[in-house]
Amino acid sequence: MNADDKKATLRMIPYGIYVLTAKSSDSGIAAATVNWVTQTSFDPPLVAIGVKADSGAYAALKQSGSFALNFLGKGQQGMAFTFFKPAEAEDGKISGEPYRDGSTGSPVLESAPACAECRVAEIVERGDHHIVIGEVADVHLAAPIDGRPDDAGLHMRELGDNVFYGG
Repeated sequence: MNADDKKATLRMIPYGIYVLTAKSSDSGIAAATVNWVTQTSFDPPLVAIGVKADSGAYAALKQSGSFALNFLGKGQQGMAFTFFKPAEAEDGKISGEPYRDGSTGSPVLESAPACAECRVAEIVERGDHHIVIGEVADVHLAAPIDGRPDDAGLHMRELGDNVFYGG
């Protein structure tokens, strides 16, 4: 397989941008920008997320059994870049972003236009990113969405011409 062709082909998959947050039982908070996300079932509502296997966010969600998928909206590129680095929690903020505990105990970012809180249903441990299947336990919508909901979110292409993931 040609490596450049493989990279170009797989980068044609469209990606939204999200911040996954989780809180371990020792109250350690982790957060990471993620983009390999898809809904896999309507009933029950399930999402599948690729999470870097050696990340703090993966360790926290695996230990706690729950996580929040905070949807980023248009204009929130700065927040996406903030969570490319390890998160720091202090004074009710994660890396400077205010949060509150959601119904699952997972941190919900106050500035996210939407959030889905999930309970871990299954984890497929294969490759450098593990597939986490979460059952949606609660949702939060900051305000009604004008137009199509799939147009309201921040997309990978909006992070700049040199930002890619995948391939």
